[in-house]
Amino acid sequence: MGIYMDEKTEKWRVVYSYTDWSGVRRQTSKRGFRTKREARKWEQEAKLRMEASLNMTFQSFIELYEADRRPRVKASTWMIKDNIMRSKILPFFRNYRMSDIQAKDVINWQNGLMARGEAYTPDYLRSIHAELSATFNHAVRYYGLPKNPARYVGAPHKGARHEMQFWTRDEYLRFAEEMKSRGMYFYIFEMLYWTGMRAGELLALTAGDIDLDEGTVKISKTYHRMAGRDVITSPKTPKSNRTVTMPVFLCDEMRTYMRSKRGRRSGRLFPVSKYHITHEMKLGCERAGVKVIRVHDLRHSHVSLLINMGFSALAIGERVGHEAEKITYRYAHLFPTVQTEMAARLEVARDQEISNKNDSDGIRNGV
Repeated sequence: MGIYMDEKTEKWRVVYSYTDWSGVRRQTSKRGFRTKREARKWEQEAKLRMEASLNMTFQSFIELYEADRRPRVKASTWMIKDNIMRSKILPFFRNYRMSDIQAKDVINWQNGLMARGEAYTPDYLRSIHAELSATFNHAVRYYGLPKNPARYVGAPHKGARHEMQFWTRDEYLRFAEEMKSRGMYFYIFEMLYWTGMRAGELLALTAGDIDLDEGTVKISKTYHRMAGRDVITSPKTPKSNRTVTMPVFLCDEMRTYMRSKRGRRSGRLFPVSKYHITHEMKLGCERAGVKVIRVHDLRHSHVSLLINMGFSALAIGERVGHEAEKITYRYAHLFPTVQTEMAARLEVARDQEISNKNDSDGIRNGV
């Protein structure tokens, strides 16, 4: 490596060599340092990264982590991970040496997040912690870090899970009535509420995904808006690949909508972003006088409706692209009759046992 002054810009640059993935030795440079001291500091960190030394800073390790992990995950997944890392984790751990980070440092970081009151929900705090823990796990597996300090601490437990928001059928129908004059958005909300699909899955739909004769919609992809571009990727999980049967009235509505798009049948059926849907939903809530919920809460509303209609967790999971165990775990509080039914059956079983015992005693006593 070498450090030089660029006379044209009056800034410093570091020239260094590295070996690429094919084993070829190459040379490149990093420019734009205001002082030689800044350039020297960057050079030292670059050497530690190339040597995979855990004396590097947490920020330097994140550069390695990104190089290792980013090519192996979907672009949309990395965007979420990167946002959490740069906004919630790096500000605290940036200048820590990887080899120096202890469990107590993780606790201090967690306490700082939780001190923000209601800024973060318990679920989101757990997601942030999971991202930090995944980073340390990577260092343990591939770079010789002795242990994962985040694993010893565990995820923060700030109160109970936040209460799930959803609309009753009557609330949704009031909302839908107000949306009938909003053209495409009425059909968007009808599809979201009556099929339970995710917003990204809906926004990725094309005319070829809808079979009106069979009354089905095929879900095999999802939509993201990334860096000002429309991006279509595979769905969230393998289980998300599914075919959903629509009620007859929804097929009729979609037939009407798709007829209005004749001549423009290529591309996405609903060429908007989630931002536009959220905006329309807030306006519709105000006009209908119903509580404001998130777009994703329409999916919760669909599940709660199916639970109320008596469908099993397995059947609901197949429809919405979730494992039955997740349906049971996430929506257990919406199964209101289960505990009562269990208690009633236990009561009957006990009474039957007592009755059988009394009958047996009577026979032995010659009664």
